[in-house]
Amino acid sequence: MSKIAEVKAKVEAGKSKLVPGLVQEALDAGAAPSEILQAMVDSMGVVGDKFSSGEIFVPEMLIAAKAMSKGVEVLKPLMAGDGSTSLGTCVIGTVAGDLHDIGKNLVSMMIESAGFDMVDLGVDVPADNFVKAVNDNDQVVLVACSGLLTTTMPALKEAVQTIKTACPDVKVIVGGAPVTPEYASEVGADGYAPDAGSAAVKAKELVTV
Repeated sequence: MSKIAEVKAKVEAGKSKLVPGLVQEALDAGAAPSEILQAMVDSMGVVGDKFSSGEIFVPEMLIAAKAMSKGVEVLKPLMAGDGSTSLGTCVIGTVAGDLHDIGKNLVSMMIESAGFDMVDLGVDVPADNFVKAVNDNDQVVLVACSGLLTTTMPALKEAVQTIKTACPDVKVIVGGAPVTPEYASEVGADGYAPDAGSAAVKAKELVTV
């Protein structure tokens, strides 16, 4: 098994203590940092698919994401000079009136693993705060809004419309238990994702078109 294949397998298995050493071994064996990162992103894609299909659950997904973040720590210093590694900044938050953050945290980890710099505003975020974060941070290309309660759907709509009016060039992706693709397009979002794995794929799609 190649070192990269080992990194991939151990990220998928959530072996956060082993991943940094294997990443270093892969680098020593001549693998490019971007190649190793891509392998880890691919393996989180597999984890995301397994999560979507109910094969694994939130704890396993969090463990795999933690293993990946440990690997990314080894790569970060080597990739700082490589401008191609970041797809831009993504602002994420749960909309006003909603205090759920497990789903948002998973999505944030997955989008970060796809190559974005993340700005996490936390929960219960008023619409204007999303706009402020877009203006306060560099290279914001995407805003991800999460709503987990039916009662916060109006707040989700307000957030999307406020962001799109103030920052028309920024893409907006939405998700959460009560959100449907139809609702997403009705409120003017650019994208919708049913879970964390597909959020990362969609995020990449939206900004690289």
